[in-house]
Amino acid sequence: MTEGSAVDTLFPLLLREWKDSWVHATNSPGELKCKVEQAWGEGFATAEEMIAAMDAAGVRTVLATDLLAWSYTRQERFALDMTDHIVALTRRFPGRVYGLADYDPLHIRQSLEKVERDVRENQYKGVYLHVYGYDIGLDHRKMYPLYALCEGLGVPVTMQIGHVLEAMPSEHGRPMQLDRIACDFPDLTLVGTHTGYPWVDEALAVASKWPNVYVSTSAWLPKYLSPTLVTFMKSRTGSEKILFGTNGLSWQRYLADFEQLGLAPDRAERVLSLNARRIFGLGG
Repeated sequence: MTEGSAVDTLFPLLLREWKDSWVHATNSPGELKCKVEQAWGEGFATAEEMIAAMDAAGVRTVLATDLLAWSYTRQERFALDMTDHIVALTRRFPGRVYGLADYDPLHIRQSLEKVERDVRENQYKGVYLHVYGYDIGLDHRKMYPLYALCEGLGVPVTMQIGHVLEAMPSEHGRPMQLDRIACDFPDLTLVGTHTGYPWVDEALAVASKWPNVYVSTSAWLPKYLSPTLVTFMKSRTGSEKILFGTNGLSWQRYLADFEQLGLAPDRAERVLSLNARRIFGLGG
C-alpha cells in the first residue's frame, strides 16, 4: 500500500468537545453501556492535533460520522451535532476529512433536505445510520425515503449492523435486512459496519450475494476479528468487499495489528484504501 494512503471509513469526530458530550450526555444511568470511550482516550484538543495523528499513523483520509445518537429510554438526541465542525474541517484540510451525514426517521422531510444539502453543498460523501434508539429496523418504511434519495444522489449509505453496546435492542441490527434493501435499491451502495457481530456470517453472505453491499471492520481491532471474516478478506473476491474503519480506535495500533493478519499486499491495499476511494468517490 502507498504510504499514508489509508482511508478510515468510519470515524467519530473525536475532538474533545464531542467526546466529552458523548461521555456525559446521558441523564439515564447505565444507558451508555458501551465502554468504547475508554479506548478513545481524551480526544483531540485541536483539529491540527488530529491531522498530525493521522499523518503519524499513515491515514490519508477519514470519513467523519455526523452521528445522530438517539436515546432509546428518553427519545431524544445525545451528543453534539458536529455538522458545522465537519464542514469547517473539510474546507481547512482538503482531502483529509469528509462527512457522513445523519438521518432522523422521525422528521423525514427536514432530514432529507439536510442530507441533500450536506452532499451537494458541503462535500459529504454519504450517510451514516444508527437506528437502535428509534426501535425500528434498517428496512423499516421510514428508512426508505433516505435510500431513494441517496440512490438518486449516487452516495453510499453506511449503517451500523450487529449488536449495539448502548442500552438499546440489538435485533434491529440484523445484517440480513440489507438483503431486502438491496433488492429494492439495486443501485444504492450499502456498507454494514462493526462486522455485523455476532452475525458476521450473515453479513458476509449478504455482501457476497449483492455487488452493492460491503462490510466494514470498524470498532474491532484486527486481532479480534472473526476468523471467517479474516479468511474472506484474504481471498481475491473478499478483499474487494471489506472496508477499513476504526470507529475511533487508535490508528497506529489498528494498522499495526492489521499487518499481522498476513494479507497479500494487493489485497491489503484494497481493504485499507482502494475500495473506499472507489465506493465513496475519493479519487487518487
